[in-house]
Formats: sequence, C-alpha cells, structure tokens
Amino acid sequence: MLIATDITARLGGREVLHHLDVEARPGQITAIVGPNGSGKTTLLRRLTGDLPGGGVILLEGEPVAQLSPRALAQRRAVLPQASTVGFPFTLREVVTMGHQAGASATRPGVVEAALAEVGLASRIDGFFQDMSGGEQARGHLARVRAQVWEPVADGRPAWLFVDEPVAALDIGHQLQVMAVLRRFADSGGGVVAVMHDLNLTAMHADRMVLMEAGRIAAFGPPEVVMTAPLLSRAYRCQLCLNTAPRKGVWLLPQAASLG
Repeated sequence: MLIATDITARLGGREVLHHLDVEARPGQITAIVGPNGSGKTTLLRRLTGDLPGGGVILLEGEPVAQLSPRALAQRRAVLPQASTVGFPFTLREVVTMGHQAGASATRPGVVEAALAEVGLASRIDGFFQDMSGGEQARGHLARVRAQVWEPVADGRPAWLFVDEPVAALDIGHQLQVMAVLRRFADSGGGVVAVMHDLNLTAMHADRMVLMEAGRIAAFGPPEVVMTAPLLSRAYRCQLCLNTAPRKGVWLLPQAASLG
C-alpha cells in the first residue's frame, strides 16, 4: 500500500500542497482529478519521491525518501506528462531503457511484449522521432510497463505512476491505454494516475482523489466523488451528471460558468 501523511510542497516559494493525507492500494487504480492548477501533478511528483517536501510517504511500509534511486526504479515506474527523446533512438531502444532499469531486466521478450500491449509491435525498429505524438505517448507507456513488467514480484506489488496517460490519444487508443492500466491493477499492481477525462476515470478508477487549490476536496470511489455539487465547486462551473446504463459511467452534458 502507498500511504502519504501530512504531505506539503512548495514551488516558487509558495506552498502548493497543504498537508494532504492520501492512500492508494495495490490491485486498484487511484485517479487524481481536478481543475488546472489544483495540484494534481505536484501531488503525483511528491508521491513518487521526485519532488521534495514535508510529510511522510510509505511504499509498502518503507519510506520513499530512504529508498535509493535503483530500489525505487525496481519498484515503481513514472510516466510524466511529457518526455523528450533528444537522440535518434529506435522505439526498441527507448523501451529497453525502461526494461533495463527494472526488476525484470534479465527477462527476455519483455520489450517486445510491452510494445505489443500498446499496439506498436510493428514499429519496434522505427526511429522514435518519426512517430506521431500519440505513438510516442504509447511508446513511453511501453517503456514504463517494461520497467515494472511483473505487477507482483516476490510477493511485493509494483507501481505505475502516470500523469495524463491518454492526453495525446484518440478515443480508441485512450481505451487501449486504460485497459493496460486496468490489467496491471487487476494482476495485483498499483496504479496512480492523474486524469482529466472524468468519463474515463469513472469507467476505470477504483478510487478518486478530487483536488481543489492544493487540498483534497473529496476522496473515495467514483460514486462518492462524482457528484454534481462536488465537481461543480471544484471546477467552478455548473455540471449536470447523467448516469449511463452501464454502472460507473457518468456523462457531463451541460456546463455553465460560475464566474
């Protein structure tokens, strides 16, 4: 389990996270949602240990701040909002970088399997820079999946931390990526994802953290967090929610500015 207590963070001399308590469980997708500037990415960076700040973060009972970079790389992989490849690497080489950093570095076939999982097996030896933005995004997802290929290793869950993993993708590939995260969680791994699409979040997340101005406005399963009053206040617009026939899918058909 990931347990974060009394989490704070400062950027540019200003406190942007205000004493947050968060937990995420293996076997689940925990989605962090909220409007722009609410602290979603900052919280994710604190949870991964990539950003210093106050509070304590425990990953399976061990303080993240005390784990070496090598130990962290073998237990959790991080997909940021944007990743730049500045050299003419092939897709195989990019994904191999993730594979070699993880606990399954000596296992053959992982790079190929990770690319097949995101539908890019046929592009494996193509140059990364020659691919579309959406293909590059899926390539980076394959890289972090190759890093933590086994959702559970030696009885200990691995973790994926992903920031807006579907932002550059069309609808079909959005569903494909969410299915990858869902399978990882269903196999015992933990997923923490910053999400903007509330419909996709409702379809796939087990629990949600709704952020508002650096604080947690609500935390719980989608049916608890996704209410018109909570979302309208956080996003500062009047939202109407319709529950679709399939359980857990919410539509947001109308919005009016609150000023």
